[in-house]
Amino acid sequence: MTKEHTSQKEFIFLVALLTALVAMSIDTMLPALGTMASEFGVSDPNKRQYIIGSFFAGMTIGTLLSGPISDSTGRKPAIFAGLLIYAAGSVLCLFSTSFEMLLAGRALQGVGASSPRIVSMAMVRDGQGGAAMARIMSFVMSVFMLVPILAPSIGQLVLFVASWRMIFVGFLAMAIIAAIFLQIRQEETLAREKRVAFSVGNLFRSAIEFFRFPMAWGYTVAVGFIFASFISYLGTSQQIFAEQYAQGEWFAVWFGAFAVAIACAMIFNGRMVMRHGMRLLAKWAVRGCIAFSAVFLAVALNYAGHPPLWTLGLYLFCTFFCCGILFGNYNAMAMEHVGHIAGMAAAISGTLSTLVALSIGSWFGQQYDGTVMPLVYAFLSMSVAAMLVSEGVEWARRRG
Repeated sequence: MTKEHTSQKEFIFLVALLTALVAMSIDTMLPALGTMASEFGVSDPNKRQYIIGSFFAGMTIGTLLSGPISDSTGRKPAIFAGLLIYAAGSVLCLFSTSFEMLLAGRALQGVGASSPRIVSMAMVRDGQGGAAMARIMSFVMSVFMLVPILAPSIGQLVLFVASWRMIFVGFLAMAIIAAIFLQIRQEETLAREKRVAFSVGNLFRSAIEFFRFPMAWGYTVAVGFIFASFISYLGTSQQIFAEQYAQGEWFAVWFGAFAVAIACAMIFNGRMVMRHGMRLLAKWAVRGCIAFSAVFLAVALNYAGHPPLWTLGLYLFCTFFCCGILFGNYNAMAMEHVGHIAGMAAAISGTLSTLVALSIGSWFGQQYDGTVMPLVYAFLSMSVAAMLVSEGVEWARRRG
């Protein structure tokens, strides 16, 4: 095995470790949502979704700043700053005495987690482009998706032996470990001569440059649509599986099975993208999401929104496989022509996609009425929207 090959594997693992903060911060919490809401006297069952939504809201704000800061200071200092903020948010959640204080801590966690998530993408773009970038991102995401497979079970295990507050002790430890790994194993990827001074003028000019490329903002919006479905799923999954279908502690197993579908899809994409290209794989994947959702919609309507559990599981597994292909390719195509402003482009792309996802996905989540219908409508409508946007972008690209 060559030294170069080993180095790339290590880089993939490091980026996956940094981005795993986001998945851990969301998925480990899911089994505890009901317990946390109950402890703080939250009467509306749908308000427990705010524990997830507040994290995404904070991440949206932090995303807009972390990319430009990394363009100015370098990638590593920006990530270290994010990890420090994330740790502060974890401490606030750990000692929270009210639901509002908990949400504030979650939002601060989101601000901090945005930097490892976004700046890691810029680190990849610093040295890769096109299909090669999509291949690395697919492998990064496949390692990253091992976290959702295990995270809910970890959260459930914590609840068996301790309070939900111990979950935040784990988050704090993970931030410290990530910082140490980054310091000793990763060199700075942005050379000093390529750094851009942090100023409002530079931010504005970079934003204008980003929106000059329809592929950049178009595929960013498409990512937001697909991501909106996942925010709806993340917000309601505990209610659907643990309560509607009375799965209780088995919820973590179901959640992990669907994460396996995404991990398999990203590994598949990493192997096939060099042969067939990003666009062809993405086109068939989004069509698959639409087809599976349309068929399951008929099934769900036939059972008045409460179809057999095995049909729901099969539907989500197939749909998540298609979405796993979409995430890697859509993100790579959004960044394909903006490598010269990678940090700012990653910031705009992440902020825009998360704003789209949070606003739409949260609305679908709040429509939960004890049936799976809002979730199915979310996946179907958002897949159609993503297909329309991506086809429009490709039409514009072909016309030159």
